Amino acid sequence: MLYIGLLLLIVIAFLLYMWKVAHENNVVHHQLSLKGEQEKLRLFFISDTHLRKINRQMIERLTGTFDAVIIGGDFADGRTPIQRIHDNLDLLTPLGPTYFVWGNNDREVGEERLRNILQQHGVTIIANDAVLLPNKNRFWLNAIEDTSTMKYSFDAAFEKIDEDDFVVFISHNPGVFARVRAKFRADLMIGGHLHGGQIRVGPYGVHPLGSYRERDGVMTLVSNGYGTTLLPLRLGAKPECHIIDIEISGK
Repeated sequence: MLYIGLLLLIVIAFLLYMWKVAHENNVVHHQLSLKGEQEKLRLFFISDTHLRKINRQMIERLTGTFDAVIIGGDFADGRTPIQRIHDNLDLLTPLGPTYFVWGNNDREVGEERLRNILQQHGVTIIANDAVLLPNKNRFWLNAIEDTSTMKYSFDAAFEKIDEDDFVVFISHNPGVFARVRAKFRADLMIGGHLHGGQIRVGPYGVHPLGSYRERDGVMTLVSNGYGTTLLPLRLGAKPECHIIDIEISGK
């Protein structure tokens, strides 16, 4: 009986640890250098918020302004209270112009309802389209519709972009990145969706751990995401959101 009680205590302590990890607030900084007319840009990226409430103190600790705040999909799901969506947007939108890309769970809220909420907060939705950042030298954010809809179009997302333009391509599902690299040119690719596997045993997980690295000549950010799906637990894949500082120089 003593051993059973001890085992139960260990299990409870481990679950509490996983719950604690899932509620960490980690902001990861990345740098990207590009060649062209001198300019600096700053992006903030957050994905896979799901049910989670964004931490106010984390946002208040961010310094400086952002040229774009990118919500990379699964900002909400069927469990998310509507007021929480409003509250999370109230925290994000003051950081800078805010852009939203569809994830596979967002429409569980109701597509029109979510569209209306985003519109109320002045958020621009990007789906099979590209948006030119204001006051910048031909710097685009472009994104496809979520792959789960089967209505995504790479050609539509890239059709406005000229050869010498700067491009950040966003897809909630990073599984399409290789297909994009094979046909189109982008300076940075950003995605989420995989949660870094969310619960990993050492190096093993159902999905790869998030990363920021060069893939076939293109810097690529795949985020672990900020929230959780199914269980509110994480192990070996800490929650994260991202600041990307881009410096363009030396044309």
